[in-house]
Formats: sequence, C-alpha cells, structure tokens
Amino acid sequence: MAATLALMCILVFGNVVLRYGFNSGITWSEEMSRFLFIWMSFFGAIGALKDNDHLGVDTLLRKLPPRAKQMVFVISNVIVLYVLYLLLDGSWKITLSSIGSRAPATGLPMAFIYGTGLVVSIGMGIIVLFHIYQALFRPGAIDELTKMKESEEELIAVAHSEETEAPQERKQGVVGGER
Repeated sequence: MAATLALMCILVFGNVVLRYGFNSGITWSEEMSRFLFIWMSFFGAIGALKDNDHLGVDTLLRKLPPRAKQMVFVISNVIVLYVLYLLLDGSWKITLSSIGSRAPATGLPMAFIYGTGLVVSIGMGIIVLFHIYQALFRPGAIDELTKMKESEEELIAVAHSEETEAPQERKQGVVGGER
C-alpha cells in the first residue's frame, strides 16, 4: 500500500510540475495513478480485514453469551465467504473477457485492473477461513475476534470522565492535610 501511494504521489506531483512549469506532461500519469489507487484501496481492504478494522455494529454481539457470540460470528463469516465467492466469480469472468482489451494511455491489459477482484476475494477468503477456524477451535479466540475498537464518542466520554475525576481526587488530598 505504501509503495502504491508513494508512486501515485510521485506521478501526480511530477505531472503537475511538468504541466504548469514546462507546459507538458506525462500522458499516462493520470491513468496509472487511477490504477494504483484501485490496487491500494483493495490492498487496504485486505489489511483492514486482517486487523479487524472494518466498520461493524456490535451492540447485539456485546450482549450475547460466548457460545452464541461464536455462532453469530461463524454465520456472518460464512455469509462473507459467499459474497467473496460471488466477487471471485464475477471478477474471473470479467478478467477473462477483458484480456484482449488495453487501457488507452498505458497500454496495460484491462485484466490488470479487473484482476484486483481476484486478489481481494482470494486474500480475504483466506483470512475469513482462518478467522472461522480460530473461532471454532481456539479457546477464547471469539472475544479477540469480535472485539470492536471504540468509537470517537466513547473515547471522548472516557477522557472526559477521567478529567472530571482527577481534580476531585486532588482536592480531597489537599483538604486532608497533604501538601
């Protein structure tokens, strides 16, 4: 992801400098930046799934007992696997049908772009299968797998409660004779 972002920045910045400074530009820079952005986005999606950073609603999940939490997690991940299969199937078909067509500026095969669906569905499928395996066969893994990160509102509320408690503790110490 870092390499695609760096290359995108170099291409776009270089093209802007060439366009405004020298009244010329790199003809394939914009198209290649778009392709790199697509790949970067999909690599980011794989990384976010691996780190459990995708958005989720865990209101119901927090209230369930561990066994029910495990079942809901497995069912939801089986549904995700099915959606990934649909993505793989569609990407495979469009990649095969676009092998002969080429991008206008770079000349790259369009299969290079449509192949991102193949990479993402296979990569995410492996991660989801691993998560299902962990949920079923590793004791205590379900709490780690279903743990959501706090929202900004929760973090602000915790910080605010700590700020309001700290001055009261200091005042009690001073009144009690501590210096």
